Amino acid sequence: MQPDTRYAKSGDVHIAYQVFGEGPLNVVFAPPGFTNVEHWWDEPEVSRWLLRLARYARVVMFDKRGTGLSDRVADYPGLDQRMDDLRAVTDAAGMEQVALLGISEGGTMSALFAATYPSRCRALVLCNAYSASTFALSTLGQNLDYIERDWGSGGSVARYAASRVNDCAFKRWWGKNERVSNSPAGAAAYARMNRQIDISDIVSTIRVPTLVIHRTDDRNISVEGGRFLATHIPGARYLEFPGVDHIPFVGDNADDIADAIEEFLTGSHAPVAADRVLATVLFTDIVGSTEKAAALGDHRWHDLLDSHHTAIRRTLSRFRGREIKTTGDGVLATFDGPARGVRCACAIADEIRPLGIEVRAGLHTGECEVIGDDIGGIAVHIGARVAALAGASEVLVSGTVKDLVAGSGLRFGDRGNHSLKGVPGDWRIFAVER
Repeated sequence: MQPDTRYAKSGDVHIAYQVFGEGPLNVVFAPPGFTNVEHWWDEPEVSRWLLRLARYARVVMFDKRGTGLSDRVADYPGLDQRMDDLRAVTDAAGMEQVALLGISEGGTMSALFAATYPSRCRALVLCNAYSASTFALSTLGQNLDYIERDWGSGGSVARYAASRVNDCAFKRWWGKNERVSNSPAGAAAYARMNRQIDISDIVSTIRVPTLVIHRTDDRNISVEGGRFLATHIPGARYLEFPGVDHIPFVGDNADDIADAIEEFLTGSHAPVAADRVLATVLFTDIVGSTEKAAALGDHRWHDLLDSHHTAIRRTLSRFRGREIKTTGDGVLATFDGPARGVRCACAIADEIRPLGIEVRAGLHTGECEVIGDDIGGIAVHIGARVAALAGASEVLVSGTVKDLVAGSGLRFGDRGNHSLKGVPGDWRIFAVER
C-alpha cells in the first residue's frame, strides 16, 4: 500500500514527504530534480526499487520545495534552503541520525548536508550525482528549449532513462511525472537555478563514510562527475556500473546498484527473492454460471466459454495483462500497473455482455509468489475474495488499488469495510464508477 503523504514545515514552506519501511536503519532519500512522491509508486520498477530500501530501513522520501506536492515558491531555493528542507523532513520523521541517499541533483543537497551536519549523518550514498553543472551533458539552452516545446511529453526519458526510450508505457509515466512535478514555467526556473550549483570546494570536507556510484555512459550527467566526487571526498568508495540510464531504478543492473547500496549501508545484502513480484491481480468469473450451463447444455455452454475466453484474452492483450490461468468460468490475470488492471476489468465486463452473460471482477495489488507459471500468496487470496463480493458487471477493488491509481481519472464508490475469508483484518472495498 502506498505510504501516506505528510507535510513538514521548513520556515513558511510545507514540504511533502512519505515514510515507509520498518528496518533498523534510517535513510533519507533525496530524489532527482522533478518528482511527485505519490506518482512514483505508479511505476513498478521504481516502486520495486524503493521497496528494496524498505526491507532494511525506515525511509523518508520527499518533494523538494517548488516541486511535486510541496508548496510552490516565488523564488526557487538555493542549496541551503533545500538542505533546510531535508533537515525538516528528517526532524518530522523523528530521525536523529540518518544515512543519506542522494540521486542526481539530490546528491548535491545530501553532500552539503553531510558536510554541514556530520553528527547527524551516518553514511552518504551519491548515485549519478555531481558537484557542478559543468558535468551536465546538455546545455541550459537545450533544457529550456525542451521545457518550452515538449514539457510533459516524456521526451526527456532519452536523457534520464535512455534504455526505456522505446517503452511507450514508461514514457507515458515519465511524461506524467514531468506534469505532476512542475509546470513548464516552474521547470524552467528550476533548471536555471540548478545550473548555478557548484559544491566542488566543499566535498573535500565530508568526513562520513561515502559511497559514490555512477553509470559509465550516463546520458544526463557525465561519469566524470562521479569520478570527481570519488576522488575529492576523503575515503570515498567508488563503484562504476555499465549503462546509459541516469536514474538507478531502471536498467539491467538496477538490482546490482540496489545490492551495492544495501551492502554499503548494512554490511551485507539479503538475496533478492526472484520468486516474489509486486503485481495487480485480477479475478473474473461468470455470474450465475451454474444456472446458465444447465439451461444451455454441455455443448452450447462450452462454445460460450470459448467465446468468453477469447474475448477476455483479446482485452488482456490491449491492456498489457498477463493471463495466469482460467478458473473454470473465470480468469486470473496480473498487471504491472493497477490503473491498467482496473480499466481492463471494466473493458472485459463490457466485452462479455453482448454474449448474453455478465461477469464480476475484483482486483488487488500486492506481492505475489511466482510458482512456475502460476502465482500464489496472500495478495492472490485477497483478489479472489474481492471478486466474490462483486455483483453482475461490477468491478470491485481493494483500498490498496484505489490509493495506487489516484490521479488516473478513475472514480470509485465506497462499499465499506468487509471481512475477507481467510484474510486477517477488515478491508475497505471500492466499486469502480463507470
